[in-house]
Amino acid sequence: MQQDEMLGETQISKVGVIGAGAMGHGIAQVFAQSGFQVRLNDVSMDFINSGMKRIDENLSRAVEKGRLSAYQKKETLSSISPTPDLDDFSDREFVVEAVLEKIEVKREVFQRLDKVCPKDSVLATNTSSIPVTQIASLVSNPARVGGMHFFNPVPVMALVEIVKGLQTSEKTVSTVQKVSQRLGKTPVLVADSPGFVSNRILCPMINEAIFALEEGIATKEDIDTVMKLGMRHPMGPLELADFVGLDVLLDVLEVLHREYQDPKYRASPLLRKMVRAGYLGRKTKKGFYNYD
Repeated sequence: MQQDEMLGETQISKVGVIGAGAMGHGIAQVFAQSGFQVRLNDVSMDFINSGMKRIDENLSRAVEKGRLSAYQKKETLSSISPTPDLDDFSDREFVVEAVLEKIEVKREVFQRLDKVCPKDSVLATNTSSIPVTQIASLVSNPARVGGMHFFNPVPVMALVEIVKGLQTSEKTVSTVQKVSQRLGKTPVLVADSPGFVSNRILCPMINEAIFALEEGIATKEDIDTVMKLGMRHPMGPLELADFVGLDVLLDVLEVLHREYQDPKYRASPLLRKMVRAGYLGRKTKKGFYNYD
């Protein structure tokens, strides 16, 4: 198969997803539901099995609500092949990385993908704050690397931010955009700037809500109520912080602060304290709220 054919979005059928956590399992699910053959990877089968369990639960809820048939659920699950070995990505035409928001972790993943994946496959990153240009520089052909930033929960949220790094080719951008459309998502092209559009606006807003709580301006419940009833947000900023993960929020704020050198991105001391305590939100059953 020629390179142009491989990168043609209508030709892509074999997809790899790296990371079975909060974002990765949802990404794998939407690809499988859209007719792609998915290989799901993580550092251990325990993590992968946890992700597969969450996919099964998501699909079961959809069946219960009549949004999906039992047959469609079975077909979706059968389209996902779990593997802890990245060597199994040697035939993948399109790969989405959804690992921790740490450049050292992404470096290891992309350098491995560069050796394992076909040279004309597209390598997309779900990074929410690290410059795509920096990630693309980790591989021998940076033109095939682009940003594909999904939103949580992936099966529900319609938006995908498509990020063009300095080296990303127009062919890669077009492929990522059209694959996003095949998933039923709305792609929006944004410049490769830390935080892109979504997190550059969202994370400082959540951080300011944490400052307001820390300074005793209002209770957490009242801060969330103001934003839900006054601004028509479906979820208050402190509820949203718990949903996203306080560690993830802190990671993004630190990238924004480092890249822009602007004090408006300085993380709240209360946020740092909670992350150090292991109060990370829903995933640890405790954050600004308790989830027992």
